[in-house]
This record gives sequence, C-alpha cells and structure tokens, in this order.
Amino acid sequence: MRLDDLYLWYLGDPAPRYVGALKLVAAGKGVSLRYAPNWLAHGFALSEDLPLVDNEFAPPRRLSANAPRAVGAVDDARPDRWGEKVIRFIDKPKRLSLMELLYYAGDDRFGALGVSTSPTDYLPRKGGPLPRLTQAQELSEVVAKIEAGDALTTLEAKILEGGGSPLGGAKPKALIEIDGEQWVIKFFNNEYIDAPLIEHVTMTLAAQADINVAQTQVIHLTAANAVAIRRFDRVDGRRIHSISAGTAIRAATPAGSEPEIGYPQLARILRRIGVSQGDARLADAQELFRRMVFNILVDNTNDHEKNHALLVVDPAANGRLRLAPAYDVLPTNSGLGFQEFICGADGPSSTLANAMSQCDAFGLQPAQAAAQIVQVIKVVNTWRAHFESHGVSKSDLASLAERLDGEELLSQRQTFDAGQYQVAPAKRKPTSPFRRA
Repeated sequence: MRLDDLYLWYLGDPAPRYVGALKLVAAGKGVSLRYAPNWLAHGFALSEDLPLVDNEFAPPRRLSANAPRAVGAVDDARPDRWGEKVIRFIDKPKRLSLMELLYYAGDDRFGALGVSTSPTDYLPRKGGPLPRLTQAQELSEVVAKIEAGDALTTLEAKILEGGGSPLGGAKPKALIEIDGEQWVIKFFNNEYIDAPLIEHVTMTLAAQADINVAQTQVIHLTAANAVAIRRFDRVDGRRIHSISAGTAIRAATPAGSEPEIGYPQLARILRRIGVSQGDARLADAQELFRRMVFNILVDNTNDHEKNHALLVVDPAANGRLRLAPAYDVLPTNSGLGFQEFICGADGPSSTLANAMSQCDAFGLQPAQAAAQIVQVIKVVNTWRAHFESHGVSKSDLASLAERLDGEELLSQRQTFDAGQYQVAPAKRKPTSPFRRA
C-alpha cells in the first residue's frame, strides 16, 4: 500500500473527530497538516506551532532535510524505533515513507491522535486484541524471534497485531493488557545487568525523591524478567492528548532558530503554559529540576527528548500542559559525563554545578534549588540498600556501584555544599547625608 495522503483524527472525545489532512512532502522526508474547517471552528491547536489558522503546516526544512519528521504534534504519532522494526518485519510495506510508518503504527499509538485512510470515517489500521498478562512469556518469545530475524508463524504475528508502538525507543517492547488497562511491557535485551528489574527499582527510588513516576511492576518470565509500565496517556479508557518534550520545545522555538533541547527550556514552557490551577505550573517545573538532578546522580544519561512527555489535560483551555509521570529511568552505567538533555549553562554536562547554573528557569532561587538537590542526594545515597531489598543481585550491585559510587558521582554527592547558595544578607540602605543625627 502506497500512502501519499492520510487523515488525522482526534480520539480524546467519546466519538472520533476529524482534524485535518496529512500529506507527504519534502521528497518523502516530511508530513504536513492542514486543519479541516470544522476543526478550525471547534478544535484546538495540537501544539504551539500548529495554531488554528487555515494553512498547510510543514516541518521546517532544516529538520526534514536531516531526518524524516511530521509537523508539530503529529510527529509524536509515529512509531518508535522498535515499532519501525516490527513494521518492517511483519507488515513488510513495499515503500516505507514516514506516511506508511504513521499508518502502520495502528490504533494504540501514543496520545490521542489517530490516522485514517478516510476524512469522513475513522478507518485506522486495525490490530487484534491486546495480549494479556498470561501471554507475556509467549510474547517475549515472539519479540526474541524478531530481534534474531527469525520468521514468525501467522499466529505469532497476530500476537503483536494489537501491540501498537507507544512512545519509547529501540528496546523490544509491546502493549499488554493487565486488569483491563494498557501497559507497556519491556523485555530483557541481553543487557549485562537485569535491566527490567533495575528499571522498576530505580523508578521506585525516584518516587522517594518526590518524583511522580509511572507505575511499574516486574514480570517474571522463564529465562529473564520483564518490566511493565502502566500507560499514563490513558485514564479510565480515555485517551489523553500528549506531546513529547522535543515537540513542545521545537514548537516554542521561533521559526528559523535551532531549538535548544533541555531541562531549562522545558521548565520555561511548563511555567508559561502549564495548567493554571493553584501552583501546578511551578510544582511541575520544580519537579523537573529534581528529575534532572536524580538522572545525573544515578547515571541515567538516556534522558533524551522522547523520554520526557507532557499531557494536554484540557485541550479546550488553550492546551494547558502537565508534566507526565517519569518513565524509562534507570542507570545507563555508561560514565559518559553528559546527559542527552541540556542541564544548564554548561550544556549537557552531568554536574550538580551545571544543574544549579540555570535554576531560575525552574522557578527556584539558588537556596531553594540547593535544598532540593540535598533532598535528592539523601535518597540516592540509599540506592544500594534499596536495590538490594528489591532483589537486585550482588553482581549487578557491584557493576552499578562502579558508576553510582564511582569518583565522578559519589564525590558530587559528598561535596555538594548547599551553604554556598544561601541568599546573601540584604544590603543596608545608604544613609541620607541630610538626615539629622
């Protein structure tokens, strides 16, 4: 099936609503969007760079020339790298442009957008029912065959038909149903440590640092563990419009400028167009600061733009945003010394000094930011006992300790001095020379 035109639908309401037409542009390197008249009259801007105007929106040339990209929030409806691999392996489309990837991603993609072959009826690529938890072992074996390049039987291919490809990366994963809800299950991928267990344990440790994390559970399989992560873009069966951090930052970047993809930039967006109830904007920005510090201290250098997400909780209220729960948080054990995300004035450098350098972007005074760092340090200092209590093996503990308790990270935890960031005493007002003694 060759697809040059598709149609975008919004699935966050009880009935699907037609959004607009998608077109393959830039020699197949990009996908544009033109809102339908009814959406212009009654819809909302999918992201800041897609305002409600009658215009064909196309990805900036500087981006589509380097890598395929759909415009604005539409790009988050595409499959992740693992999803692309599954599409190539199972569907085997004759042409695999970005438009085919959008279509074959199916009906359970990230967020609340859907892709149809019709502008009048929502006709997505249908998959089968989601695999259930009882099929996790069989699902892991199918995923292993795809990784190995082994042929699947028709029955095995059907197991993945309903699996979709939610936001993530290149690691083997699938959608699965647990107690009537959708979860993403991630499988062991021949890592040198029990990565699924360690991801679960790291997420529970992050929660102790007052970080809102996605719910996780360990799934014990025959040869290895898997980890299941409850979807945060589904609430009581309703789809929540969501965008990745990269999409939000690019949308906020003036045309013609290169986006700076990082924590301070994302924090400024949250403070500017976050939800307005109470102090939610500031609370989200400050939590993002703690996430940044936690990722630095546990050597989670895989904190790229797709590993942070924003929920558009009330699209009708000008697209107000909430920081989505943290996910895909675990030590990469790389010792790179830099993050994927910019942390401060020193770019992606993995230091607490760099994290402090732009704390004002998070709505924090230096003394407040330092206090939050102390809070996170106290939690990370317990990492070994916490991991051990959750069954992480001695060999994995020893491997992780080489980084987490290595010179670069341990010394930062031990030598961080919150006192140097305390507010200096207020200067005394100068005495007027005309004041009587």
